[in-house]
Amino acid sequence: MNPPIVVVGSFNQDLTWTCAEFPAPGETIVGRFQTGPGGKGANQAVAAARAGGATAFVGALGHDGFGHEAETFLRSEGIALHLARKKKLPTGNAAIFVNRHGENQIIIALGANAALARRDVPAALVRQARVVVCQHETHLALNAHVFRTARGAGVTTVLNPAPMRADFDAQILDLTDVLVPNETEFVALVNRRGFTEKKLHALADHDLHELCRSFDVPTVILTLGARGCFVSQSRGHLAIPAHPGLKVVDTTGAGDAFVGGFAAGLVRFDGNIAAAARYGNAAAGLSVTQFGTAPSMPARRDIDQLLKLGRARTRPPSA
Repeated sequence: MNPPIVVVGSFNQDLTWTCAEFPAPGETIVGRFQTGPGGKGANQAVAAARAGGATAFVGALGHDGFGHEAETFLRSEGIALHLARKKKLPTGNAAIFVNRHGENQIIIALGANAALARRDVPAALVRQARVVVCQHETHLALNAHVFRTARGAGVTTVLNPAPMRADFDAQILDLTDVLVPNETEFVALVNRRGFTEKKLHALADHDLHELCRSFDVPTVILTLGARGCFVSQSRGHLAIPAHPGLKVVDTTGAGDAFVGGFAAGLVRFDGNIAAAARYGNAAAGLSVTQFGTAPSMPARRDIDQLLKLGRARTRPPSA
């Protein structure tokens, strides 16, 4: 039986440098280095699997050391793998800089990810899923093909438009059930002159909801970093705050933790968007307390514990 969650997307080997402050142009500084598995598709697949969702990952790798390490790692996470090997291309990779505030700057080289093709995606795997997730680190036309296949079978489609790209085709929104952008991606999607993240943060919830409704996507979930997330549906909206008291070590991959946790929550809570968003929000909060991307994705027991703690904090005192 095929897993209920299918993630189609990228694997990148993360090459990460930590430093006190980001270097200025022309400046050389001393930092610390480590490497590990990442890429938005793989991160989200790991997040979903660790959050308790049986998950399949469809991606492309090169015939190189990074590719072999990727397959070994993903198998160790219990993820069902459908990997295409692209002989003439390297495995995708990312240069990540993290400063002492946990902020990051990232450059990615798509490599084999850009060559992931329709023939590499098993149609039956997509049609038999309950949730299919795509991002922007593979060929965008492939995302549209995957979503058309999913829609034809009544499968919920989740689009994380990250990173936002100049070749983005808004027609894919017609095939999207749940759109999950962060603040930067949301501003780019709105595409209005003078609209900025500062103006986004100044919006009242009602006005933000109206802006989300302009996309004509059934559900829009805007991730807001330290502010949590905002859920907009035709029947109303909901602001979910971030969990207080969590020490931020590295924000890289927090959005992927949200998306993967959300997908697992959709399956676990039988399509309940609000419950799934709370689950993803908790997963994202925990992910920033650990260094790295895929390795920082939290386990289901830790997400449940954080949510239980959050409920205890908000429970009214007994009479």
